[in-house]
Amino acid sequence: MKICFTIIFIFLSLNLVCAFQDSTTVELGEIMIMENRIGIPFNKISRNITVIQRRDIETVPARSIQELLAFTPGVDVRQRGVSGVQANIGIRGGSFEQTLMLINGIKLTDPQTGHHMMNIPVPLQGIQRIEVLKGPGSRIFGQNAFAGAINIITTLPDTKSLQIQGFGGDFGMRGGHIISSLPIGNYKQTLSVSHDASDGHWYNSDFEVTNIFYESGYEINEKNELNAMFGFTDREFGANGFYTDRFPDQWEAIQTYLSALSHTYRNNNLYFQTRAYWRRNVDEFRLRRNEPEFFTNFHTSDVLALEFNSTYTSKYGVTGFGLEGREEIIDSSNLGNHSRSFLGIFAEHRIEFLDKFDLRAGVYSNYYSQFGWRHFPGAEIGFQINETSRLYSNIGNSFRIPSYTELFYQDASNTSNPNLLPEEARNFEVGWKLNKSRLRAELVYFYRFTENLIDYTRAPSTVQPNPNQWTPGNISQVTFNGLESSIQYLVNLGSENLKIKDFSFSYNFINADLIQPEGVESRFALNSLRNQFIGGINAEFFKKAELTIKGRYLERVALEPYFLLDARLDYNRLKKFGLFVEVSNITNADYIEAGFVQMPGRWFKAGFMVNID
Repeated sequence: MKICFTIIFIFLSLNLVCAFQDSTTVELGEIMIMENRIGIPFNKISRNITVIQRRDIETVPARSIQELLAFTPGVDVRQRGVSGVQANIGIRGGSFEQTLMLINGIKLTDPQTGHHMMNIPVPLQGIQRIEVLKGPGSRIFGQNAFAGAINIITTLPDTKSLQIQGFGGDFGMRGGHIISSLPIGNYKQTLSVSHDASDGHWYNSDFEVTNIFYESGYEINEKNELNAMFGFTDREFGANGFYTDRFPDQWEAIQTYLSALSHTYRNNNLYFQTRAYWRRNVDEFRLRRNEPEFFTNFHTSDVLALEFNSTYTSKYGVTGFGLEGREEIIDSSNLGNHSRSFLGIFAEHRIEFLDKFDLRAGVYSNYYSQFGWRHFPGAEIGFQINETSRLYSNIGNSFRIPSYTELFYQDASNTSNPNLLPEEARNFEVGWKLNKSRLRAELVYFYRFTENLIDYTRAPSTVQPNPNQWTPGNISQVTFNGLESSIQYLVNLGSENLKIKDFSFSYNFINADLIQPEGVESRFALNSLRNQFIGGINAEFFKKAELTIKGRYLERVALEPYFLLDARLDYNRLKKFGLFVEVSNITNADYIEAGFVQMPGRWFKAGFMVNID
């Protein structure tokens, strides 16, 4: 395994040596990172942010958002199954409960459990780009962005288009999507529908996932615009090993609804945006798939929110301010009926001074009906060494209240803890980034001191599977720190018949001083990443075929390390009719990412694409 990784590393390094021969450009500096309020060009951001662009989304060997994020440096994706059935997303050693997901800035908060955070109704092919913010996001987005946030961005095209894709593969995999854009005058709209299904890669792991997403925008005049979106996802799957190894016939069905309406006003230096949104998650879970009378849970959670965001630009810099209110409600046969209210107030200011410096500072204050007022101050400072090189540093506080599952959920394998305290953390980051015409590189050190970290543990047992219950509890103090490094180079080396277009490499190291008592099993905390290597290369053949190869080596705190190698070949990707072939886990690695789910070995997928403008 390690030999395979070493060969790939040497291959990528040799390409770096001979790469500096072309004038291809990297255009990331033109991307505006909005973060809901103050928009800042990517190359002036004083944070570690990864932007996954449209070309990467189309060519990376992935069939879901979860699988795509697995190739992002510093992001820990722990899948239960394939094709985005369910996955936990962690950033910088954080748990899945500490990562916030957003669609176009709208928070996908789920008060029941973070396991449902990735129930995203947007098909992968309907996404324009993904912004991954690493580090504390509480000052920007509120309490759920404890260790980071991931914002999925969609767009409304100005022209008519239709995209159709279908595929099939091992384990009875089949699926496809239809994405249509139909603008009418000042009214823009897109509709996306996708369906993925499989017979399963091992016992009781079959699934069906259907997504529907509609987005529209109407330009009233030069200053005012209305936007609306609606999403629905239906997921039904065998859940062998998802939550416990005692019941291999677990089964779950989830329906998630999302709707939002927003109004945007722009006038010279003034920007206002008001929006309202509603998210509902309906969850049915059985310990025995074909015996619902044995043990079945029904959960319905609703999140209703109203937000107001604004910025004002003056000769003294850019000022951002905002207000939000949110209500979280759950009606559950197991957790009971609960509700909690949130009020958030935000203010910050960004200023550039002494030609090369910029400073951004602010505070986000939240009122929680259960915990009172909490405040998340933070600041970022950057120094532009020259047009391509930048030094930066930032500090900030993080906060997360327990989910309803952590507080109240009980079954044969789990018990609850209604006395859990919120998690809190202090964060620091310092980094350097390089953004030249064809070369992008970044080196970052981060530090997070966490108090009252929540983890599930259980006592050891000589009986297998272990009959003892998992119990959530607060761990007093834990320090996370680490290094993040990445490099991407657009090579364009070779002839018209064979050209190496680009390659990337990253290494991330995370150290945690968490020590559990001997023999005690940890469900989440001790499974965090320690070492992560990701390498990739993209080549073009005869101007028609593109080959993308991705390799990953992952070592977690208390799990065996493993190496994964994936590849995708596209033919006529941007033409009216194209074909693709994917191979996942080429080395046939034996590994587990989350729960007790044995992940599949080598598997193949192939499909077609139709693009009509």
